[in-house]
Amino acid sequence: MKKNFILDTNVLLHDPRAIFAFDDNDVVIPIYVIEEIDRFKRDQSELGRNARVVGRYIDEYRNDGKLSQGVQLPTGGVLRVMFATRDIPAEIGLAQKMDHRILAVAFELKEVEADKPAIFITKDVNLRIKADVLGITAQDYDTEKVTVDEIYTGITELQVPGRVVDDFYQQSGLAVEVLEGLESQPNMFVHLRDETDSGHAALCRVTPEGDRLVPVRKARSGVWGIHPRNREQIFALDVLLDDRIKLVTLAGKAGTGKTLLALAAGLFKTVEESAFQRLLVSRPIFPMGRDIGYLPGDVEDKLNPWMQPIYDNVDFLLNTGQREKRRGRSYRELMDMDMIEIEPLTYIRGRSIPNQYIVVDEAQNLTPHEVKTIITRAGDSTKIVLTGDLYQIDNPYIDSSNSGLSYIVNRFRGRSLAGHVTLVKGERSELAELASNLL
Repeated sequence: MKKNFILDTNVLLHDPRAIFAFDDNDVVIPIYVIEEIDRFKRDQSELGRNARVVGRYIDEYRNDGKLSQGVQLPTGGVLRVMFATRDIPAEIGLAQKMDHRILAVAFELKEVEADKPAIFITKDVNLRIKADVLGITAQDYDTEKVTVDEIYTGITELQVPGRVVDDFYQQSGLAVEVLEGLESQPNMFVHLRDETDSGHAALCRVTPEGDRLVPVRKARSGVWGIHPRNREQIFALDVLLDDRIKLVTLAGKAGTGKTLLALAAGLFKTVEESAFQRLLVSRPIFPMGRDIGYLPGDVEDKLNPWMQPIYDNVDFLLNTGQREKRRGRSYRELMDMDMIEIEPLTYIRGRSIPNQYIVVDEAQNLTPHEVKTIITRAGDSTKIVLTGDLYQIDNPYIDSSNSGLSYIVNRFRGRSLAGHVTLVKGERSELAELASNLL
């Protein structure tokens, strides 16, 4: 049985291709949605881009027939643009409110076209509640949705006989096939534990080829003055320092060391080893693409409030190491030497960035499309590191289930060029760790 899917404004602004996501069912766009989308079309943000794309899609189908009567979609369904001829019950709210006009279209379709179930698709929780009160089936738009609990952690533990741990150390690795019960993936981290609970254990990583366990880099001497304090940080540094892995994602709550580890590894690979031409550090000016012209001063003055956390971390690292050449340096000196660049994500679209170590902080605030834009900028020999906390999302148009960070983690799972670590233990301070857990 075909269904009528009525799309809310926020669905189309989230994904302009949503009209093609419902197979051979009919897609209905209330005329009031077109009016709301029109308000965004001049924005230079991601929402503005999506609004313009939606307008172009619908205009193309206008050439195929009357939208009010329905035009054929390539999926087999029909696209219609409708307005409501009847109001929703006054008890729900004022009829002139735009959300209620959109809801009135779904309500009318439910009553008039009873032979086809009407399903209202919106990302607005309160509007879904109102639809339910009216007897309308309402759903979230979740084609890319992943719950936080389902997100790949990149780490697994395995209980094995003590001799297996001994063999691992003696042979500096083991074939994956000799370990029963291990569902391995390329670049997955494995904690082998002696099943007798003797404390005998080994920290390993599956090779990018996926056929062998090898020891992780312990980094006992530290990286740019930073020493890993827990198992997850050891794993993170191992994947950050491996040039074969071109995409690294680090997720974790505040204070787990995601940004600091990424910057330390980037400075080490760029300044110490000269493996990359430049360290490029960026973070979204929330939301990505928002004009910075409203802040006073020149471009650098405008960026300072947004980029200050990055400046603080880099300065901390430059004054942490013991070597004389690091002592007393600031990020400005390295910027003058063209070894480090700190800029907002606003300017990344359209660029090609070869041979650079790119760190994108606060990646949880990015949409899947924005993360795709960033990763596709990578030129030859470039490495990209995305860090973020899925429990601290500031973007009102996404949540932890459809954040670009969680989307990329699961999409690149098991790829030889990608690695992921979820950090769990806060190391910033005892107070910060307690606050992160309690609040």
